[in-house]
Amino acid sequence: MTANSQFIPIKALLALMRREPRSADLGNRSPVLVKKRHGSLTHSLEGDLTKRGFDVVFSLLVLIFLSPLYLILAFLIAISSPGPIFYVQQRVGKNYKRFGCLKFRTMVRNADEMLESMMAQSPQMREEFEKDFKLREDPRITWIGKFLRLTSLDEFPQFWNVLMGDMSVVGPRPLVPEELCKYGNRIDKVLTIRPGITGLWQVSGRNDIPYPQRVQIDVYYVNCRNWLMDLWIVIKTIGVVIFPHDNGAY
Repeated sequence: MTANSQFIPIKALLALMRREPRSADLGNRSPVLVKKRHGSLTHSLEGDLTKRGFDVVFSLLVLIFLSPLYLILAFLIAISSPGPIFYVQQRVGKNYKRFGCLKFRTMVRNADEMLESMMAQSPQMREEFEKDFKLREDPRITWIGKFLRLTSLDEFPQFWNVLMGDMSVVGPRPLVPEELCKYGNRIDKVLTIRPGITGLWQVSGRNDIPYPQRVQIDVYYVNCRNWLMDLWIVIKTIGVVIFPHDNGAY
């Protein structure tokens, strides 16, 4: 299997999004259709409970069975540069609730100060960061941090966020507060569910995807999510972690 075969073609995703049915006015529907609507709502609630159950069980299994790997990564982070093992960043979750999103630290300790200094000296770097909230060539990243980001192992501590109820295993991207404005009026829809450790964006090219298409992918997932899609994304994510080349992570 090649690395590129793990990703979902963006053109296919956009075609699916264009076929998404539009919402209609319930006032013009018959009582039978309203009843079906109520039934679908009940089914959705049952699906949410099932998804939450999967999140808890899956996260516990990952944290237990991969604990030796966590210890090894923690040791490598500790010797790579001075600073804490974990990095906590404020993200916006379901219903606009803010929470501390856990990650393994991949940068030097004074990364925020370095970023301000670099952007002050380089307008091009400032433009890149304000566009994507990331830098393709970031000198703040440590040697172990590059490996963690390439394999997405830096996000493994987020299984604690899942257990705490702030995140889901699969969902839209966890957004920093500064990103909300980029979603426009779609942000209310995206924040109706918990953000995910992985999702359609992560298995579709990640940072190589233009920002407007990232928004479309998140909205599409919220509207069309189901357990088969979640299972398929989890399997794709495992492939991305094992074969991390050219996966759009940096």
